[in-house]
Amino acid sequence: MLLLGVFGAVGVYEGAVAMMEQWHLFFEPTVVGTVAGMVEAAVISFVLVYAFAWLYNALAR
Repeated sequence: MLLLGVFGAVGVYEGAVAMMEQWHLFFEPTVVGTVAGMVEAAVISFVLVYAFAWLYNALAR
């Protein structure tokens, strides 16, 4: 997401930047938007990995 934010700020990969803006609520090709998108992705990833680990441990018993 960091690379896409940097490339989007200079006008490269505009199609990928548009898709990322659709998928992530806070992502924009600015410094604040890139950091906010990275934080959003980290939170979503943590929740999904935690749920997967919980399910795995519940089924492993």
